[in-house]
Amino acid sequence: MHVPTRSNIPSRGGSLMRLRGLVRKEFLQVIRDPSSLAIAFVLPVILLLMFGYGVSLDSEHVPIAIVVEKPTADTASLCAELEHSLYFDSIYSSGMPAAKQAMMERRVDAILHLRENFSEQLRRPEGASVQLIVNGVDANTARIVQGYVAGAFGKWLVHYSTDKGQTSVTPVNLEQRIWFNANVQSRNYLVPGVVAVVMTLIGALLTALLMAREWERGTMEALMVTPVSMQEILVGKILPYFILGMGGLALSVLMGVWLFGVPLRGSIAVLIAGSSLFLLTALGMGLLISTVTRVQFVAAQVAIITTYLPAFILSGFIFDIGSMPWPIQWLTHLIPARYYVAILKTSFLAGDVWSVLLPNSAALAVMATVFLGLTRLLSRKCLD
Repeated sequence: MHVPTRSNIPSRGGSLMRLRGLVRKEFLQVIRDPSSLAIAFVLPVILLLMFGYGVSLDSEHVPIAIVVEKPTADTASLCAELEHSLYFDSIYSSGMPAAKQAMMERRVDAILHLRENFSEQLRRPEGASVQLIVNGVDANTARIVQGYVAGAFGKWLVHYSTDKGQTSVTPVNLEQRIWFNANVQSRNYLVPGVVAVVMTLIGALLTALLMAREWERGTMEALMVTPVSMQEILVGKILPYFILGMGGLALSVLMGVWLFGVPLRGSIAVLIAGSSLFLLTALGMGLLISTVTRVQFVAAQVAIITTYLPAFILSGFIFDIGSMPWPIQWLTHLIPARYYVAILKTSFLAGDVWSVLLPNSAALAVMATVFLGLTRLLSRKCLD
């Protein structure tokens, strides 16, 4: 049954007045529904606290067993280098069998074995050998531990050569400097990514659920028999959740900067502009999902599979896109959160780098246009 449209029903007021009424209705619906406010404001707090305090990609206080077959001044100075490191908790073992047993029981993640002729080997032209055994069950931690031990060993060699009055045999002295995240804190890397996940939840999941609920309850049909146009209905749906999403963004940014100490080096205006484009994209996805499904359960499943999970896994939030297989890398170009995560990390840690911000913003603008356009195309003012 086709519902009369504004063209054949006398208008009771201007478009602006109808739109204001729709927005007011949506705000009242949001206020009366605690779950919407919880998703918009409580969920960001929980996610940021969880990722800010509970999740870390750093490896510190890694338990490492040290086996010294013949203690000497050289082995003592090398072991002291590891003991003074923040990355290791040294545990001296009586021998290799005990150290291997400790690794089997997961009490240590690595074994450093210094043989009895270590000091003698140091004085030979060919140098000394040190055995390092790393638990490879957790491949990421194993690589980090391997790098940490190599770094500590190199640092000790420099001190050893200086103490002996020798010049370093290394032809190149590496002076490394880390840009944008000088302390290499994973929190600075994770918190901006959490903001993208939060905005995805507020934009896509919340909108899809609430619109589908209206279809299930029949209130959408009631809305369609009024003189409002389909454009006014869509704008009336988007505007309150856009404001809600920007509120969630403000809360997330304030927590990231003031609570977790993540630097915000870019412009606030640029951050708001990029977030607005992503939020419009997420809202368009949510509206499109609810328009197609019209059932809350299905809308929730589709929204989680198509928005939340890709934002979590394929956006570069945690996992490096460059290390993924090329088909998956190509697939990530279809994920809006990929572009938003790049904008967030650049704005927070590097500043206004336009060569990064502009292409990613353009991609989000195209996606927002596509999703909102498809939603308008599929949204017809008729009752099935």
